[in-house]
Amino acid sequence: MSSDHKLLAEANHTRRLHVGDEVYLRGLIEISNFCSCNCLYCGLRRENQNIHRYRMTPHEILEAALPALELGYGTIVLQAGEDPGLSPQTIAGVITDLKNLGLAVTLSLGEWNRPVYRLWKQAGVDRYLMRHETADAKLYARLKPGKNLYDRLKSLNILRELDYQIGAGFMIGVPGNSDPSHEADLALLADLQPDMAGVGPFIPNPDTPLGNYKAPSMERSLSVLARVRLVIPDAHLPATTALETLYPQGRRQGLEAGANVIMPNLTPLRYRQEYRLYPGKGARGQGAENHQSILGLLKELRRPVGKGPGHSVLWNKKIRQTKKAAE
Repeated sequence: MSSDHKLLAEANHTRRLHVGDEVYLRGLIEISNFCSCNCLYCGLRRENQNIHRYRMTPHEILEAALPALELGYGTIVLQAGEDPGLSPQTIAGVITDLKNLGLAVTLSLGEWNRPVYRLWKQAGVDRYLMRHETADAKLYARLKPGKNLYDRLKSLNILRELDYQIGAGFMIGVPGNSDPSHEADLALLADLQPDMAGVGPFIPNPDTPLGNYKAPSMERSLSVLARVRLVIPDAHLPATTALETLYPQGRRQGLEAGANVIMPNLTPLRYRQEYRLYPGKGARGQGAENHQSILGLLKELRRPVGKGPGHSVLWNKKIRQTKKAAE
């Protein structure tokens, strides 16, 4: 067995020991593609004039979430660019409505301030995903003009203080990275011990300044994903849409390299085509058709669908400790 195959097998074994065989399905709704940032790698960047901007209404968001109940998903993920046009109060109302439907709620809406994070927590949100993208502060500043890594990590710490389950993560093979093995990113994840980590390959977008660069190889992407599982064995790791977009059988291979989450896209088709982080982002199936494809894959892999909200191992340990201390 090659060293790469040994690494993937070890990651898959670690995944089974720490988070089990269940695969949790999170319904993704991309609620806005407006963004105040001008990141060099992202198709939602402020200066991109080649996409039609949209912002979903609360009614549209709730309508998009209803299939999650029919399909048995335990979580809705609300994702957007860093859109200052999103009203924190409106988002709080959507969170409450989704929680009243019996769904867990994850937000991925970029950097806000403590009062806004507190408002959303009071509304019932469970988790917040905010990838750090790279642990190299200088590279971070180049990739995200006007932003800095310190503020990103400060936001993650605030979220943890407010009792969120937190998610970090990074891009594999982003141009300018001088650390091909992502040792610094892995060390940062080990230090953060997030409840979840979104780690996927860089995909060049022709509507961005980095559009002429190459994506990393499948072997490299899977190797890094496997190492993430070994570094944070208790965390939830998705087989990302980027893996599935870039490589044949990417979703399957991600699940066999330590991943235990899939995020089917529930964004209405008229909007999904405009959430173009990278080429091919909106090309995957949707609704019942995509769901059946996922179920077929999980049956082949002998991986059951996770039931309930699918809170992290770390979170469940914390809840048990809190209850025990209160007894």
